[in-house]
Amino acid sequence: MDEPKKKFTLAGLAKLIRLYSYIKPYKYEYALGLLFLLGSSGASLAFPKMLGQLVDLGNQGKLAQEIDHIALLLLGVLIAQSVFSYFRIYLFVHVAEKTLADLRQSTFRHLIRLPMKFFLQRRVGELNSRISSDITLLQDALTTTLAEFLRQLIIIIGGVSLLMITSFKLTLFMLSVVPLIMILTVFFGRYIRKLSKEAQGQVADSNTIVEETLQGIQSVKSFTNEFFEMARYRVKTLEIAHTGIKNGKLRGAFSSFTILGIFGAMSAVIWRGAALLSTGELATGELFSFVIYSMFIGGTIGGMADVFARVQKFIGATEDLLEIFNEPVEPVEEISQLLPNQILHGAIRFNKVSFHYPSRPEMQVLTDLSMTIKPDTLVALVGPSGAGKSTLVSLLLRLYDPVEGEILFDETDHRDFSLSSLRRQMAIVPQDIFLFGGTIRENIAYGKPGATEEMIVDAARKANAWEFISQFPGGLDTLVGERGTQLSGGQRQRIAIARAVLRNPKILILDEATSSLDSESERLVKDALEKLMKGRTSLVIAHRLATIRQADHILVLSNGHIVEQGTHEQLLQVVDGLYRNLSDLQFAP
Repeated sequence: MDEPKKKFTLAGLAKLIRLYSYIKPYKYEYALGLLFLLGSSGASLAFPKMLGQLVDLGNQGKLAQEIDHIALLLLGVLIAQSVFSYFRIYLFVHVAEKTLADLRQSTFRHLIRLPMKFFLQRRVGELNSRISSDITLLQDALTTTLAEFLRQLIIIIGGVSLLMITSFKLTLFMLSVVPLIMILTVFFGRYIRKLSKEAQGQVADSNTIVEETLQGIQSVKSFTNEFFEMARYRVKTLEIAHTGIKNGKLRGAFSSFTILGIFGAMSAVIWRGAALLSTGELATGELFSFVIYSMFIGGTIGGMADVFARVQKFIGATEDLLEIFNEPVEPVEEISQLLPNQILHGAIRFNKVSFHYPSRPEMQVLTDLSMTIKPDTLVALVGPSGAGKSTLVSLLLRLYDPVEGEILFDETDHRDFSLSSLRRQMAIVPQDIFLFGGTIRENIAYGKPGATEEMIVDAARKANAWEFISQFPGGLDTLVGERGTQLSGGQRQRIAIARAVLRNPKILILDEATSSLDSESERLVKDALEKLMKGRTSLVIAHRLATIRQADHILVLSNGHIVEQGTHEQLLQVVDGLYRNLSDLQFAP
């Protein structure tokens, strides 16, 4: 389905003004750049006038001294124009680079604080394109495009004014073609803008394919889908090329019509000027200046086609980027020390909690769920896939808020705790460990940025990870590879446990961290987890019941409800109970 056409409205103008607010900290450099822009444009306008004066002086047989004087002035104008142009470009680039750095930082700060529901509806490649491709377009707009547009505007207005002074009749004759050119500019500009927006969307889609393919390269190769991915990418790149070619045709047609109009008008101007020259209404130097001004103005109007196309791209990129800024962020904050009223003691209570995901409101995941978890206990969540176990953990971390009911920590509503304080006192060790592509040191220290070497090593020892880390030639500085692919599953799990040890959480969440490990790795990981769980509230999502026999309390979920609860022995006594059936299936000979 085609997107509705976006017109350049007052709302669109407000978006542009909002973007240019990022220039405010550098307003003095920007203003100075505009002054140099005015100076270089003024020098450009003075150049044809002085050339005309030289022709007139020569035609009138004036002294060489007078001619040399004008020539020296002309040289001074050229030098001034060169100096002004240098500082104009330097200052605009300086301001643009600083502004774009601020814009990139602001975009990333906003993006990373958006709630999980936003990321459920966006793909990583699309968001990456917003930060890279769209901001790159803005870089061009803030430097060359804006400066070129202002320069061309000054030349057109100043040039026409000087032409009016030189010959009012000839100027009116020359300008008779301008309305036609402006109509063509508006007509073609709409289509150029539409195609530019379409091309940006297609580039974002192609970036998504590359990013997802490289992230899942192991799966791609395992399923021998290299040629499938190549074909998928080929289709997208051909779509981009097709859109670009259409855009090129329109821009080519626009330039052709413009050039035809400009040079046709110029020929007519010279013809008409020759007639005025023959009657004495126009001097030879004035006609010479008039023709050069006409060339300046004609070339400038022709060049505005390209500038206008870039402005359209700029507007499209701005709209896409500012859509992200319209999304409300989570109230996260940087915390150096927890306030006394924000400290958790480990008690958790769900009171009639119901929940569905924002993207699937018709599918209720949790319904009227109530449960109580005492401090410093080990509680296990058991149930078939889709029962709501992972959702319950997401609610604890406040990645989402309940649709109905309340979650209480130490009998205080979870909304009375700051979001950052709450999450800071929790740690999760998932089944599918995500490690950043840096070093082991960086991945462990992620649990507590700024941790000392001694603290990192101590956490690694407690997680039974130091033994294998110390055997690597690089030790803690060993690179783990993209998503930790250079480490085994057991090693990744222990790095994640070390990260959680360093965080020292009051509430620990484990998503069956040993389900896919070999016997020796499982033994080491279980030993590390037992150390980690001491003295804190631990919530374990269990797929294998053998790992939770010693749990203080077991909650059995089914279809978003708690259908059974108790200890391992108590639940085995329930005839036809879900827990007992699951146990029989897993431990049947």
